[in-house]
Amino acid sequence: GEMDLQILSKIRARYPGVTINNDVVEPSADQISKYKERVAQASNLENIKFTWHKETAYEYESRMNAEKKTKKWDFIHMIQMLYYVKDVPATIRYFHSLLESQAKLLIILVSGKSGWETLWKKHGSSFPLQDLCSYVSSADLPRMLDAAGLKYQLYELPSHMDITSCFIEGDKDGELLLDFLTETLDFAKTAPPELKHQIIEELRKPGCSEIRDGKVFFNNNLGVIVIEP
Repeated sequence: GEMDLQILSKIRARYPGVTINNDVVEPSADQISKYKERVAQASNLENIKFTWHKETAYEYESRMNAEKKTKKWDFIHMIQMLYYVKDVPATIRYFHSLLESQAKLLIILVSGKSGWETLWKKHGSSFPLQDLCSYVSSADLPRMLDAAGLKYQLYELPSHMDITSCFIEGDKDGELLLDFLTETLDFAKTAPPELKHQIIEELRKPGCSEIRDGKVFFNNNLGVIVIEP
């Protein structure tokens, strides 16, 4: 809910006094609970009606179709979520179909020009993902959107992440960062030594990171796609 509340704050400032219906589609009970805590602690939300749906995007779509409901929206966002859907083009097509005539669909995910792209294109097949998520970046989207005949704009959002601790053997923060970068629990402790060595070497290279003042900064750039109705 952190991003949502920032977005809602901007919308409220633009349209003061207007009632805003905000539907949240989120399969994790823990994340919904955290979102509700943020809402309870926030001020200036009196014109916003929150509805939480504990379901995946696919479950939401299936339920709406079964109930023969088509609810239209002025703004839909998918921030860092397309990694968790089985069929990315179908998910985009469905939610695009829910846009009002002047609406926008906002997608944010890792950039095709980021270190993520280098790391995952080279080594992703070696990570034991257990089907939790799949790698998709902004480089994959134009092909899908063009095939669906959708109009869109693509933007690059610069971002860097200090991963210096990854190179300190036994560093707790470094081990957690390696888990995050590889999407693998306890990667530093459980990965085959050769794979761990390859990843550590890869993370130092210019395709993934840059070194400044003795620190290693991972290229964490994001791709922003704004889709028209």
